[in-house]
Amino acid sequence: MTAARDAVNAIKALSMDAVQRANSGHPGAPMGLADAATVLWTRFLDVDPLDPTWPDRDRFVLSNGHASMLLYSLLHLSGFPVSIDDLKEFRQWGSHTAGHPEVDQTLGIETTTGPLGQGFATGVGMAIAEAHLRARFGQELVDHRTFGFVSDGDLMEGVALEAASLAGHLGLGHLVYLYDDNRISIDGSTDITYSEDVAAKYEALGWHTISVDGHDHDELAAGFEEAIATTSRPSLIIARTHIGHGSPNKQDTSKAHGSPLGDEEIALTREALGWDHSPFEVPESVYGTFSAAMQRGKDARSAWTARRDAAFADADVAAAWAAHHEPGTVELQSPEFPEKLATRASGGMLFDQIGERLPGFIGGSADLVGSTNTTLSYSGYMTADDPSGRNIAFGIREHAMAAAVNGINLHGGLRAYGATFFVFSDYMRPAVRLAALMGTPSIWVWTHDSIFLGEDGPTHQPVEHLASLRAIPNLHVVRPADATEVLEAWELALNRSAGPTALVLTRQGLPTLDRPKGGVAKGGYVLRDGSDVTLIASGSEVSLCLDAAELLDADGVSARVVSLPCWEAFEAQGEGYRNDVLGTAPRLSVEAASTFGWERYADESHGLDRFGASAPAGRLAEEFGFTADAVAAKAKALV
Repeated sequence: MTAARDAVNAIKALSMDAVQRANSGHPGAPMGLADAATVLWTRFLDVDPLDPTWPDRDRFVLSNGHASMLLYSLLHLSGFPVSIDDLKEFRQWGSHTAGHPEVDQTLGIETTTGPLGQGFATGVGMAIAEAHLRARFGQELVDHRTFGFVSDGDLMEGVALEAASLAGHLGLGHLVYLYDDNRISIDGSTDITYSEDVAAKYEALGWHTISVDGHDHDELAAGFEEAIATTSRPSLIIARTHIGHGSPNKQDTSKAHGSPLGDEEIALTREALGWDHSPFEVPESVYGTFSAAMQRGKDARSAWTARRDAAFADADVAAAWAAHHEPGTVELQSPEFPEKLATRASGGMLFDQIGERLPGFIGGSADLVGSTNTTLSYSGYMTADDPSGRNIAFGIREHAMAAAVNGINLHGGLRAYGATFFVFSDYMRPAVRLAALMGTPSIWVWTHDSIFLGEDGPTHQPVEHLASLRAIPNLHVVRPADATEVLEAWELALNRSAGPTALVLTRQGLPTLDRPKGGVAKGGYVLRDGSDVTLIASGSEVSLCLDAAELLDADGVSARVVSLPCWEAFEAQGEGYRNDVLGTAPRLSVEAASTFGWERYADESHGLDRFGASAPAGRLAEEFGFTADAVAAKAKALV
């Protein structure tokens, strides 16, 4: 027990020291979770610091990301490339040890956490990926677990409840979370906000629950063993812990949560723990404890490599694995699109082809398959009894869907998407933002993209959403103008590896245009040349601008029409290309949405800086000026 106790104390000391040196951070949670972390990492977790990304490793998610020094300490002690100098640079410019963990799987950080509940839901996505790939390739190649630490704050967030419901429904038995039940939040005791029976709630959601003393190593080990043995449903280990454990004056207080303990209290804590080492000094024996534990993961990785090599003697298995884990460039063949088609429908026409070309393509919608046209006709739904289905019924759980899609993509071996109405992207935004921050290639299919969905009215009509999502760095927002632009938009999304892509699609039918190929990948292109005025649009307003240009021609005004489906891709082309496309004539942007942001490209904007209304789409077009006559009149006024 002495070796384990020294390991616990080393984690506590490193966490105290780094937070104190930075004069910023959260020491209490790492100290309270040090026992649980030591038991998990030294006895159960299979990872290999010499090969941090091997496919069948266990995943560890620290959902309560404010406890980041716990993770950084574990990674350092276990031999991952996180040095003592990195710990000393906690929360400093350019450091690997940010205030909340930011994904870098080569360092052992599986996902970015911080916004509470997101790690919980992202881990559910990782467990979904593991279950599906295990069903596809067998447990000889895929048989690992997703472990996570979660907090009171995680469990209070709605996204975690949605994700827990989904995990229970799917029977994700390889998902094991430990709940840090320290009963303290920023404002004090959780009694002021949180009085539910957590075990009863999670059992009702289909989880297996276990209650343990979070500082008793034997109870913790028994809890992990029971959870690992429970393979028909996810497990929640409810660990009663003490925040700031070991601190004589700040244990069990909110003062241990979000600020340094102070030099005096750290000295008293060291004395109470019997830890007489200097700041950032770790005895070699502690490194030895973790090194010995990591041998378990190294052996597991070696055994998996042998099984993989044996399995790959079957060329079909090797090819299938490569198609999932190392997909090449996806090129789609254009079907015979009709003359007029909603872009959501043209996207649906491509789905089976996408799935054939990309065997790891998987996902679903928030109970809107019939509306978003996002399903593979030749695959069933993923279920608890049969996880091999490539269609996931996420249910009306947009928050969890978005985070789970991130987790599936972070896991590797699959390419996941999620779909819903565009207005409900508001529910997904935290996960969408994290996907962009992490550079995760998640795909969002958002349909019913404007006021022209009609009679459902302004509650369902997105107005500000394009502008707000275009403001997220590294998110490609693509609003195609017709069926062929949809095909190119899907190619852009599927071949993008450095970040997420949003495909924003119409409910109403749009004409299939006669247009050059390749413009979507560049973000914008000239669809119709002209010299007197330039009309710039995306989506359904592109064909409207073409109609307006014909009217302008009749009046002797030469109008250029530019389709601009993706601002982010357009910006990446360089100033010369952008200037060539936009030209030197006066510019009018036309988009049935907020005009915010269009000033970067247009001299004047025709949009909708108010909410919509409940009426048929045609009447809305007349009332809000989205007719060829109205657009032509505005354009003519610029000449």
